[in-house]
Amino acid sequence: MDQYIGKLLDNRYEILELVGTGGMAKVYKARCHRLNRLVAIKILREDLSQDAEFRRRFHDESQAVAMLSHPNIVAVYDVSRSSELEYIVMELIDGITLKQYMQKKGNKLNWREALHFITQITKALGHAHSRGIIHRDIKPHNIMVLRDGSVKVADFGIARVTSGGHSTLTQEALGSVHYISPEQARGSHIDARSDLYSAGVVLYEMLTGRLPFEGDTPVSVAIQHINSIPLSPRELESSIPEALESITMKAMAPNPDNRYLSADDMLADLEEFRKNPNINFDYSTSEFDPEDELDDDRTQIRPVRAAPAYVTSDRRYDEDYSSLRRSPRRYDEEPSRRSRRYDDDDEDYLPRRGPMWPVALAVLAILLFVVVIAYFLVNTFFSSVLNPPITYSVPDLMGQDYEQVKADNDLLGRFRLVKGETITDDAEPGTIIGQKPEADSQVGETETEITVTISGGPETVLMIDLTSKDFNEACAELRALGLKPVVPPEYENHETIEQNHIISYTPQANLPLPPGTEVHMVVSRGPKDIPIKVPNLEGMTQSLAESTINTYNLKTGRIDDTQYSDTVPAGKVISQYPTAETEVSEGTEVNLIISAGPDPATQTPDVPEPPPVQPDPNTVTREEMIILEGFEGVVNLRVLMDGVEVCNENVDTTMNVSWPVQVTGTGVKELAIYINGVASGTQKVDFTQGSNVS
Repeated sequence: MDQYIGKLLDNRYEILELVGTGGMAKVYKARCHRLNRLVAIKILREDLSQDAEFRRRFHDESQAVAMLSHPNIVAVYDVSRSSELEYIVMELIDGITLKQYMQKKGNKLNWREALHFITQITKALGHAHSRGIIHRDIKPHNIMVLRDGSVKVADFGIARVTSGGHSTLTQEALGSVHYISPEQARGSHIDARSDLYSAGVVLYEMLTGRLPFEGDTPVSVAIQHINSIPLSPRELESSIPEALESITMKAMAPNPDNRYLSADDMLADLEEFRKNPNINFDYSTSEFDPEDELDDDRTQIRPVRAAPAYVTSDRRYDEDYSSLRRSPRRYDEEPSRRSRRYDDDDEDYLPRRGPMWPVALAVLAILLFVVVIAYFLVNTFFSSVLNPPITYSVPDLMGQDYEQVKADNDLLGRFRLVKGETITDDAEPGTIIGQKPEADSQVGETETEITVTISGGPETVLMIDLTSKDFNEACAELRALGLKPVVPPEYENHETIEQNHIISYTPQANLPLPPGTEVHMVVSRGPKDIPIKVPNLEGMTQSLAESTINTYNLKTGRIDDTQYSDTVPAGKVISQYPTAETEVSEGTEVNLIISAGPDPATQTPDVPEPPPVQPDPNTVTREEMIILEGFEGVVNLRVLMDGVEVCNENVDTTMNVSWPVQVTGTGVKELAIYINGVASGTQKVDFTQGSNVS
């Protein structure tokens, strides 16, 4: 696992995943907790971070790039520097590189799409150059294409302010050798026009589907940038507009003085072309000569006034320019061998043979330059190729047992095992879940240790003893430990363990369990009930009825002594619930209705009849569903509200997981629920919500 993933940088940036690796840095996706947004973080490679001068330059140049703010430039939000780490916080781009986009399109884009992209690239460069920043590594790999078709120039990693505008042919530059300017290849002073040359190469590649120069080695490509002239775009793709070809070749002029003076100048031509694709730019191909110091009497390419030699309506290029593009220029050839086209009256432009010594000096200068470049490359870049350091491959220890690896000298070889952190993980305890250096990486002779991270096994919770505990209390304790009680539990009768207390449970006590483990419990219903037949209490006095109820181990429930009766004397039982002979459990409540005697209204006709009792307008009748989930077979459901039984039914739970109970009342009431005579909780009824019974 990457060492940075999961870390929090500066107590702000949480590293989420690795999204790319470059020559100088690694790029990670991260979350900024302060602003709650996703960002990209570029962290300087460890081997480069050991160089104090490189770190200083990286930091200074990153701060300079952070000053840029343009819709076509990847924004830099933050730059951090510490004793251990150098990193840049950037805008996270949802897109692909221009190189990937071109590959998806078959490497070649139509000229309108190429114009769309190069215009945005040029705008980005114009903004950077106006702030004194030169990119120095413009190529399709460093240009991001977004889903909306816009582009953003990225990776100012080797950018430098113009005050330090010297360049050397470093390994990074060689990696981008197909796009570097001639002055970069020579190691000369560079300025903003070097970026325009690279932009011209990108435009050339978009239009033609190929690079202007190819070679077997980076050095051969670099030398071609210095000494050769590429085929013109229209020779490779005739559908390219002549004016767009003219812009491309002017941007790629070997001599910086013959290129656009600034990105704004190039952008102006692009805008003119966009408005009028048939426009002709007065740009002569003679400006494309690699060197200005050649002899004055060599054959010149003469522009035609009506249509410039470089951009002509019938695409007639001068023959000597075509020959220059295909082979090295020979300046000592006879004029007759350098074919070209002349107007009949252009006698002043007939070639003349001049002295040979300037040509010889030029050739010697070029040879000397090539020798110097070759010597420089051999002693810098190629020295590591010709004399590679001795490296060793790091064995793969991931997923293996630490103790076994420690004893396996054949596997470790020259390396010594060092035990690092032991952390909680889903892997078996003692398993190696991380190593540094990483498996299969190449290390030098001084690297002899492999530090490993060991799994301590998954996080566990020690199971507690639940014997005889109250079921509700046990559930609360299990949840506090991170375990999951299974609800509803199993219920069984038990002679000694009181009702609603735990009889047994699994897993057993003191076992280590992963968080979230389910705990199954068996809960007591109390001693097994012996059915009791309710005695007939009708006609008994209230005191006799209550005494009889107690004799049968039942309980006196609600007593209503307000009902009149012409047949039952006052103080005696009119009716009862449950009714006589009903089988009930021990302790069941029996409700009584006691006679208040004859209705006085029927005995005194002279007394005016009292007005009818108006029902409470807030009284509501609702149907509540009692959940019976978790029970098996036929169970007895008994429901009380305000001590009055509103339901006493035998329900088959195999057919019904819930049972409707109709209740009437006002306000908020509470239903007491008994299942098979065992209190099984309560349920609130809100009569203020209105009736749900139609």
